[in-house]
Amino acid sequence: MRLYDTARQGVVPFEPGPHVSMYTCGITPYDSAHLGHAAVYLVYDVLKRRLLDIGHTVRCVRNVTDVDDDILRKARELGVHYLDLAAEEMARFDADMSALGLLAPEAEPRATSAIPDILALVGAALETGHAYRSGGGVYFDVTTFPGFGKVSHCSEAEMLVLAAEHGGNPDDPAKRHPLDFVLWQPSLPDEPSWESRWGPGRPGWHIECSALAMRELGPTVDLHGGGRDLVFPHHECETAQSEAVTGRQFVRHWLHGGLVGLGGRKMSKSLGNLVFVGDLLKDWEPAVIRLAVLAHHYRTDWEWQDAALPAAAHRLDRWRGAPRGSAGTDTRALGTVRAHLDDDLDVPGALVALDELAGDGVEVEAGAALLGVVL
Repeated sequence: MRLYDTARQGVVPFEPGPHVSMYTCGITPYDSAHLGHAAVYLVYDVLKRRLLDIGHTVRCVRNVTDVDDDILRKARELGVHYLDLAAEEMARFDADMSALGLLAPEAEPRATSAIPDILALVGAALETGHAYRSGGGVYFDVTTFPGFGKVSHCSEAEMLVLAAEHGGNPDDPAKRHPLDFVLWQPSLPDEPSWESRWGPGRPGWHIECSALAMRELGPTVDLHGGGRDLVFPHHECETAQSEAVTGRQFVRHWLHGGLVGLGGRKMSKSLGNLVFVGDLLKDWEPAVIRLAVLAHHYRTDWEWQDAALPAAAHRLDRWRGAPRGSAGTDTRALGTVRAHLDDDLDVPGALVALDELAGDGVEVEAGAALLGVVL
């Protein structure tokens, strides 16, 4: 299998051991699951299916960011407790992902479950000289980590722009360097707060994933990913703080999915240009939605079009119209899908190949099943 590695900037062999550890950044549950989420998590679902098909065991961890600026702001607007909001949205998210046929992660830990782990990690960063206290919070000092930038390959100017866009606040006067990032911060009066050696407060965004990943999977993860918008600052900062503390490689392979757009802009909660999975499920079979999303290569950015659904329904009908044989009597479809998946998860190529086989009267059931599509 060969997969694109963000840090190495190329398609390289992915050669894990018999047991594969995989961490995917989950949602911040303050709104319903949309197609951008579905596109990201379908990537890792198909990858996991192929790894299991090869014979690996896989432990996939998908976190829940149930405490951060976004969810606290939304809970404040709605006048509800942030954990009640998280519970409601996670139930909807899990139902939507299950309907789309995603394999359940082996663990789905919440950030609030990792406060002791986070405190230990922040303490270790301070003790090793990679962090400092300032303005009531604790910050990671990026100048102490020479490899900062090795995941994203962004220039400092690009980093400053992205940090500002993603809540990094480069102008924070408490920082020694504009790209330093918060590990622990004081809570506002109406925000949750935990006691620490540095005063009451709550964790920063990046430290949550490092603590959860290392608690669930150990200091080194075989494959870590999420949407491309997480490369900087989130995954860059995760790498820096993790490796600074452990002295070991944090991630062996970084895999990122492209972004889904609507109306010419990235689909996002902040913009409100969303297509919700739950709404589509009211009118379309889950397999149709799955095929509509999988028609795009995972590394490309693409624009959602409503016409994708009838096109996917037509494809599904063609596959279901192909002959059905006894299990294992014709392995052409399965072999073709395997070859495409091993080529940087070329799912669109696999779909076209199954179209051609079905058109030639070849059974495609096993190949479709490897893509998570039940005929």
